[in-house]
Amino acid sequence: MGGIRSAGDLVMRMQLNRGMKINQAKKYIADKLGVTAAELADCSVMREIRQDLDIGYPMPDPGAAKGIAAKVRIADLLGIKINSVEHFKKRSGLK
Repeated sequence: MGGIRSAGDLVMRMQLNRGMKINQAKKYIADKLGVTAAELADCSVMREIRQDLDIGYPMPDPGAAKGIAAKVRIADLLGIKINSVEHFKKRSGLK
C-alpha cells in the first residue's frame, strides 16, 4: 500500500495516532471511506475517493485541496488531531 496514491498515508496516520495494528487501521479507513480493504490499495479507486472528499491526491486539479487544506480535511474525516493542523489553527486564530 502506497502513500497518497492509495490510502497508505491514511492507514499510517491511524497506526501512529491511535496505535492501531495495520489490519485494524485498514478496516477503520475502509469503513470511513465506504470501500473494502482491498480497494484501499487500488490507485484508481482511491483517486476518485480522494477527489470526491478533497483530501489531496497526486497532481491535483486547480482549486483542489493541497497541503494544509488537505490535512485539515483528513483530520476531520478520521476524527484525529494532526499536529501541523492544530498548529496552523492556533497561529491563524481559528482555534
